Amino acid sequence: IIVVDGVCKGVVAGGKQYFSQSVLLATGGKSYPLTGSDGSGYVLAEKAGHTVTPLEPSLVPIVCSEKYCADMMGLSLRNVTLLLYDGKKKIYSELGEMLFTHFGVSGPLVLSASSHISKMESGRYKILIDLKPGLSLKQLDARILRDFSEFKNKDFINSLGKLLPQKMIPVIISLSGISEHKKCNEITRAERHRLLELIKAFPITIKAFRPIAEAIVTSGGVSVKEISSKTMESKLVKGLYFAGELIDIDAYTGGFNLQIAYSTAYLAAVSYTHLRAHETR
Repeated sequence: IIVVDGVCKGVVAGGKQYFSQSVLLATGGKSYPLTGSDGSGYVLAEKAGHTVTPLEPSLVPIVCSEKYCADMMGLSLRNVTLLLYDGKKKIYSELGEMLFTHFGVSGPLVLSASSHISKMESGRYKILIDLKPGLSLKQLDARILRDFSEFKNKDFINSLGKLLPQKMIPVIISLSGISEHKKCNEITRAERHRLLELIKAFPITIKAFRPIAEAIVTSGGVSVKEISSKTMESKLVKGLYFAGELIDIDAYTGGFNLQIAYSTAYLAAVSYTHLRAHETR
């Protein structure tokens, strides 16, 4: 960026100077490099004197400590409730869809949950998944008792097919501590309650984020304190405008980040047009 006496005069690209009456920086964040966004805009902003807040992945898949997540790779869960805990404090809860992968978990619920993790530390954050959010503990217990009654002379492993996805059954059995070959009519009340707790609060320990290149958006960027919210023009360099993910703004998945990009670009363009029209009068 060419800046003379606090005014943006153009840009340097490929060793050549291009002069203009204003410059719009809309180079995107550091995540999702397949879109052509490589984070170079942050370097340009810093050279122009702007502050760039720390860059972190946001809306990003999560690496989990438990091996059983990888054992269920490819399993997609729908209409489940994901609860995110920072220690004992619940910081996020939502109903929706998620996916188990070779490294941990992903999907809409997980991406949204990741944006609530402010300081990643292995083991600090935990996820509990309510696999049957539409049923209370009492209702779920009654449902399990009916299934046990139907399969009373069968092995425990054969009684869960109507309740859980096939890929999840071996994991649930292992965590429950109930022998897969135990007859359903021999399962104790305490064992049944452990099964209930697992279904209503399936545990996952968060180990890390996946790399920022796999994130949907970048958290952090050019400080909003140094940009006019009315025009998107820099408060430090006249004639320099900003738009999109380059700015320290990010939101949930679902089109919100695209809307931020469109709206800030539109505002910058309209502001510049109005400014030029006023100057030519």
